[in-house]
Amino acid sequence: MGDEIRRLPTDRKVVALTFNAAWDVDGIDTVLAELRRRKLPATFFPTGRFAESRPAAVRAIAEAGHGLGNHSYSHPSFADLGSAERADEVRGADAAIRAASGAEPLPFFRFPYSETSPESVADVNDLGYAAIEFSADTNGYLGPQGGMTVEKAVKRAVDAFAPGAIIQMHVGSNGAGVVLDAEALPLIVDAALADGYEVVDLRRFLEAAAGGR
Repeated sequence: MGDEIRRLPTDRKVVALTFNAAWDVDGIDTVLAELRRRKLPATFFPTGRFAESRPAAVRAIAEAGHGLGNHSYSHPSFADLGSAERADEVRGADAAIRAASGAEPLPFFRFPYSETSPESVADVNDLGYAAIEFSADTNGYLGPQGGMTVEKAVKRAVDAFAPGAIIQMHVGSNGAGVVLDAEALPLIVDAALADGYEVVDLRRFLEAAAGGR
């Protein structure tokens, strides 16, 4: 599972739901409750600082059975870092997520700001991580102050539906007190199911695909 993954390797009508966590805990309970109600899997990518400051939230994600990836320790631009600094960011986040969750984090890394380069992806791969990006970001994290609405967030996800699509959302309000992706999630799931898509577990799907090679 090296290189950079923006879509699951399949022709089946499946989508994977992912959430980044770097700010506060707003929306997490709502998202976890909706996933639990629907019996759906998701993968969360917290930063190390988030895990250190919000350990109860990270543990709740793990205890709900969802995968925990790695979104760096401090959310820097990896373009500004050398290989050793990138390694420190990845390893620091891994340690913080392990301590907070009491679980084994996934070997999945998502770049801050989705800033990737062949060199930075290779550095992450060398650390044993697959670089997991996305097919579409709902942009719900921008919030109303950034011109986003629930309807716009849903449309961005739905427009990206295709076999193997990986949808990126965010939990946390970034200080604005509104979590559009938490409100958009049930509508996105409704649209996916109505169009014949199955919501799949990112880790299990990729593990099965790798095992079938």
